[in-house]
Amino acid sequence: MSFTSILFSVTDAVATIKLNRPDVLNSFNRSMSLEIQQALETCRDDKSIRAVLITGEGRGFCAGQDLAEAMSPDAAPIGEIVRTYYNPIISLIREIEKPVICAVNGVAAGAGANIAFACDIVVASSAATFIQSFSKIGLIPDSGGTFFLPRLIGWHRATALMFTGDKITAEQAQQFGLVYKISEPEHLNTESSNLAKQLASMPTRGLGLTKKALNASLSNTLTEQLEVEEKLQVEAGNSYDFKEGVQSFIEKRKPVFKGE
Repeated sequence: MSFTSILFSVTDAVATIKLNRPDVLNSFNRSMSLEIQQALETCRDDKSIRAVLITGEGRGFCAGQDLAEAMSPDAAPIGEIVRTYYNPIISLIREIEKPVICAVNGVAAGAGANIAFACDIVVASSAATFIQSFSKIGLIPDSGGTFFLPRLIGWHRATALMFTGDKITAEQAQQFGLVYKISEPEHLNTESSNLAKQLASMPTRGLGLTKKALNASLSNTLTEQLEVEEKLQVEAGNSYDFKEGVQSFIEKRKPVFKGE
């Protein structure tokens, strides 16, 4: 698999997708967007991949849309850009029934911030910053921003960040509930990779079903969600990993999960 705008590798059942346009802070162009979609589809379909790590090359995570491309005379209409560049990435992140970790190594602006917030777990460098930069140029937040941000940090705080375009630090993001852990810049790659490896070695079938339940909870009533939990618990209970977990407990040994 050959890419020009991202780096893609698989080690210890962890697929790493690294945005690789560091000269423009990994801002999105058409090529990078389509390559990320292809990489995520591979992560979804390849059973040997059991966790996904998304990060950026250089000093930025992602500065959002490459405005030079977006404003070029032959650029696609803005609606088409949102529909074909960004929406499929968010949908793939949420539909992949495997842990998706985002390691934010620097600035995460616009779509870059919202792609991070769509992931299951966010680990950030202490040098990272987050900004809903859309209002600065008269646009609305896309890439799931208006869906995830109010649910993560509350309606009023999300509205304020979207209206003002204020930049927040990694520490503020953690206080708001947007970031799980903060690492020093020199340790981010190691710590985020270790977390991804840890999750990949766990019963990832159950983790995937947990993610499925969380997705459903975004629109369900309590009664509907209890029914979802019952259905998915049956699936989890029929998995190899559940049987292995119980058997290893009885035999007092370390379990060997397969994600099945």
